[in-house]
Amino acid sequence: MRRLSIIASALFGIILFFNSVFAGGLLQGNVVGDITNNTTAVQESAGYESNVTIGGVVATVVKAFLGLLGVIFVILLIVAGFNWMTAGGDEEKINKAKSTIKAAIIGLIIVVAAYSITYFVFANLPGSGG
Repeated sequence: MRRLSIIASALFGIILFFNSVFAGGLLQGNVVGDITNNTTAVQESAGYESNVTIGGVVATVVKAFLGLLGVIFVILLIVAGFNWMTAGGDEEKINKAKSTIKAAIIGLIIVVAAYSITYFVFANLPGSGG
């Protein structure tokens, strides 16, 4: 588990580093204005509104975060299942895998409840866009 977290952290660091390196060239000269103009043109041609509300942004961020938690649930389930399959009959490893699965399922229930509450609140919030 520790090895997996180290690998995941290293990959995240590499991705973050390369994104910041490649993004440096975008902020030179008149490129920012061109990006804004092109983004507005694509947004209008796709039929999206150009005015964005704070509630809509918060709803999008919360939904994205809850989606990320769902992905983490799947990863935890896969890791726990792998640990269970490779336990080789060792009761301690099997019990640890079972407890990880139970914790992941409890976490999924909490995430689904949070998503339901968030959906209900933001769907009924004026100006959020649903």
